Amino acid sequence: MKYNFDEIIDRSLTGSVKQDKLKTLYGDADLIPLWVADTDFKSAPAIIEALQKRVEHGIFGYTIPPENYLSSIVRWLKKRHGWEVLKEQINFVPGVVKGIAFAVDVFTETGDNIIIQPPVYHPFRLVPTALNRNVINNPLILENGQYRMDFDGLRDILSQQTCKIFILCNPHNPGGRVWSGAELRELAEICYDHGVMVLSDEIHADMALPGFSHIPFASVSAKAEEISLTLMAPSKSFNVAGIVSSFSVIPNKKIREQYLAYLEPRELSQGTIFAYTATTAAYEEGEEWLDQMNEYVQGNVDFVDNYLKEHIPQIKAILPEASFLVWLDCRALNLSQPELVSLFVKKAHLALNDGAIFGQGGEGFMRLNVGTARSVLEKALKNLKIAVDG
Repeated sequence: MKYNFDEIIDRSLTGSVKQDKLKTLYGDADLIPLWVADTDFKSAPAIIEALQKRVEHGIFGYTIPPENYLSSIVRWLKKRHGWEVLKEQINFVPGVVKGIAFAVDVFTETGDNIIIQPPVYHPFRLVPTALNRNVINNPLILENGQYRMDFDGLRDILSQQTCKIFILCNPHNPGGRVWSGAELRELAEICYDHGVMVLSDEIHADMALPGFSHIPFASVSAKAEEISLTLMAPSKSFNVAGIVSSFSVIPNKKIREQYLAYLEPRELSQGTIFAYTATTAAYEEGEEWLDQMNEYVQGNVDFVDNYLKEHIPQIKAILPEASFLVWLDCRALNLSQPELVSLFVKKAHLALNDGAIFGQGGEGFMRLNVGTARSVLEKALKNLKIAVDG
């Protein structure tokens, strides 16, 4: 079956964060929304049909996960990522960011050090800070158009300070890197030797673009498995973020029991009817749709890259290896960050994410969401060209 990702669906007045918060956040509701990380694609038909069937039953009482919920995740992780996990290692979590917050609560105390790699998804900084932990930056290095980890910098940090958690973005947001097995193994060696847990956010795992393969951190070595807590979800890849369908995978029994000892008394490990239904349908019947969606996204990435090179060479795309997020290097425009944001919002009438929110190394950048119809992207880029030329 050929799926249509060119369809434009009106999301206004549906409670869409991307659309209905424009006025609040940007001061203007009449912007092309290319910011928050969900797509404008209708979800996979298999998911819609499964949800419709469940709704038609008409009773939505207290629920337990269906028999095929965990097995669908196990099969998906093995088939898609070559990662063999056991059912007992998987637990529902009501959101990846919430899962990070729970881990910070469980495995650290006030004032403890947590390492992140900016520029990176901003809750990695905001959540520990709000919980009164000390965030230590181990910045990524931008080299030859891609980011790499600064392992020497990490060793230096850990030789001087005790750190409890390293929060890994795998694949990376906003830079789009699919970390290699060698990189992940080196990270595991360093963190294992210093007694640091790796909290791996792998929410974009299923969106490795054609030619790239996601590697789960916990799968690269025995040491990685020993120190890992992985958070995943079908939410980005199948556009079901509003259903809240995240889960943790924790091979280490001691870590898993500590985490569950926090979740279970608070009933945080209990999913909803629709979370179980959507996840199972996605992983059992959604692969063909996902592959086509990733191909369409790659086409959008190529379109953006080619357009910028031809028409707006002052802005360069850091080409993602995964996901529908494109990190735009706007430093050649020689604008301050407020001026850069104003160019996009006030002149181009576009709502993107301000690169500064991603922390150190984010200034001079903007994050573009290309998970939309290509016609929308074309209009957005034409607006941007007019703004830059003007």
